[in-house]
Amino acid sequence: MAEHVEKAAPQELDPEDAKIVTLARSSRARNGAAEGAAVRDTDGRTYAATTVALPSLQITALQAAVAAAVSSGAEGLEAAAVVTDADALDHASIAAAHDLTKNIPVIRANARGEAQGIISD
Repeated sequence: MAEHVEKAAPQELDPEDAKIVTLARSSRARNGAAEGAAVRDTDGRTYAATTVALPSLQITALQAAVAAAVSSGAEGLEAAAVVTDADALDHASIAAAHDLTKNIPVIRANARGEAQGIISD
């Protein structure tokens, strides 16, 4: 299992990355979920999702967003964002994004939408 290292986020995100943070943030707020996530595929389409916590199905927000992208025919990802109160993202979430495209940036942001760190390895 590869170790994922989070690096400091830049002061200002690229506008396209800021958009997926906003999507993740609004999804989380709308559903009152623990996490919200959004991904952008290589065609520029975006997919947003939240944590799923059902008795028979439990997946992270990022896993759900990646699943939505894959089920819509996405062949690769350009970037991902997760809005969470956690100090780090779990391995399974990052692995799901990197299964589709290795080394894409995964942005971890707080509830205010401020990027806290970026994982790209």
